[in-house]
Amino acid sequence: MAENAPRKIRSPYEKRLDRARLLAEQYPAAGDLLLFYTELAKLQKRIYDDLESTELSALLGWFPELFHLVSQFTPALAEFARENFKFESAQLDLLTARWEGDPDQIDARADFFAHALLEPFAMKLAARGQIDPQWTEPTCPFCGSRAGLAVLRGEGDGGKRSLVCSLCATEWNFRRILCPHCGEEDKDKLPVYVGSPFEHVRVEACDTCKTYIKSIDLTKNGLADPIVDEIATVPLNIWAEEHGYLKLAANVMGM
Repeated sequence: MAENAPRKIRSPYEKRLDRARLLAEQYPAAGDLLLFYTELAKLQKRIYDDLESTELSALLGWFPELFHLVSQFTPALAEFARENFKFESAQLDLLTARWEGDPDQIDARADFFAHALLEPFAMKLAARGQIDPQWTEPTCPFCGSRAGLAVLRGEGDGGKRSLVCSLCATEWNFRRILCPHCGEEDKDKLPVYVGSPFEHVRVEACDTCKTYIKSIDLTKNGLADPIVDEIATVPLNIWAEEHGYLKLAANVMGM
């Protein structure tokens, strides 16, 4: 190998795909969702592996394949996309609006397609970038997106919490007793819910701003993949929403 050959970045989707297949067997109730996610992650892996450009226009060629994939699982969603994003100009406008703007201002159906394609793009850029190790803000230090989930790792007699970006999957340290949305610090206003059979996944809610985030406790299940396990545990989303909490940021499946 040449001395100055560029370092090949290993796709993180390989582990995610393995985990999704395993969880589909363990939790049949999430089987259809995880099958959809598995097919999407296969496409995202190809994008991640093939992408060299840092221009959003490099993603335009993947729209037709994404439309086709979605049509196999949610035909109505695919038809919406074909009607509204038939032309590359509209596709590029969508990607630009999602990359540079606020996802809350984008139709949730359109956001699914933008998020699906931008995720491997953002992850590839983040893997090559430098992240401030002292970052303590609640938004991503790389792309500025909201946190999509939290991770707990063992540290001393307790656990250390970090946040994971909802788009580029960048991870950064964050105080454990602190709401990543409104900054609430009173532990009595930050309830935690854990339900069977997902003892390693917690709903971390805030009674002040009524938002929640799911946290993957790797001290209880070191084999978990935070991205995939967060997607698979839909019953926890349902519990949180039934109790009046809104998710801080949707995952790639729009949940």
